[in-house]
Amino acid sequence: MLRTLLLTGIVLISLPIQTVAKELRVGVSGSPPFVMDEDGKLSGISIEIWKDVAKRLDQPYKFVIQPNTNANVKAVADGSVDLAIGPISITPNRLANPKIDFTQPYFHGYEGLLIPQKPPGIITRLRPFIGWAALSSVGILVSLLFIFGNLIWLAERRKNTEQFPRQYLHGVGNGMWFGLVTLTTVGYGDRAPLSRTGRTIAGIWMVMSLVAVSSITAGLASAFTLSLAELAPSAIRNKADLRGKKIAVVEGTTSLRWGKLYDINPVLTKNLNEGINILKQGKVEGVIFDAAPLRHYLKENEMSKLKLANFPLAIQTYGFVLPMGSPLRNPLNIELLGMERNGETQRIESNLLD
Repeated sequence: MLRTLLLTGIVLISLPIQTVAKELRVGVSGSPPFVMDEDGKLSGISIEIWKDVAKRLDQPYKFVIQPNTNANVKAVADGSVDLAIGPISITPNRLANPKIDFTQPYFHGYEGLLIPQKPPGIITRLRPFIGWAALSSVGILVSLLFIFGNLIWLAERRKNTEQFPRQYLHGVGNGMWFGLVTLTTVGYGDRAPLSRTGRTIAGIWMVMSLVAVSSITAGLASAFTLSLAELAPSAIRNKADLRGKKIAVVEGTTSLRWGKLYDINPVLTKNLNEGINILKQGKVEGVIFDAAPLRHYLKENEMSKLKLANFPLAIQTYGFVLPMGSPLRNPLNIELLGMERNGETQRIESNLLD
């Protein structure tokens, strides 16, 4: 009996050690400065903190690269990996997942917005004037003037050849000029219809001009508004300015959720670099992403002519992801808390961010 109890005790004591000592499949996802791949060697804030924790626990592991954060979290849920590391935000939706759990946060940051540092160039400023609103207004105006010029010329070319000559181009040109001065209410008086048909057409044109002027004014006003808005260093000066703006967000991250909260017009990209590239090309007005990677990018690319907006979009906390009920959760929390208390976590962050 005593022998049986001793054997049972030995087995129970050894179980946690065997669990911890098992080689873990560690899913990795994210971007600099949290995850960096240099010639196949992984580094970064998340990687260095994990390596330190694993060393303290004497825990063997192997990295399994995942395409994005959502895929990494899903891999934990379906058992493809034993642990997920990277800039993985602790969100209510993820906490509600019954298949996964989080360690305590190892990083506290915020969601940032990358925007142009300086006013856009002359080409960008003039772009609204060659957009659909302005071009359609000009097109409608020219078309209406051409139709009116033909009609007034057909009505006047027999009895009023002095003002509307029989030659087609000359006569229609005079008709369009008469239509233009009527439209703008300038009324030089150098052209006027004499026939009853011509006066009827001119009267109809005067009424139509009221509608035409309203349409043209609205189109051009829209173009002017867009152009003048871009004279500022950025068209986005606070959170309210995000509404309706074309903003790049990386698929598989929480950036899209925050973007929807501010009612942006999202442009999905595969990674942060793609989002920054289309921002430089002027295809979007900003990039929403974790502030730490954005700061790292600006540090590495001082001549990028981009900057972080001076307002945070949301507070972020990152943790490691575990299967629900994992025996690793408590040992990991103890080590992470110890690293935070002794300043080791801050040292790792400072080395990669400052």
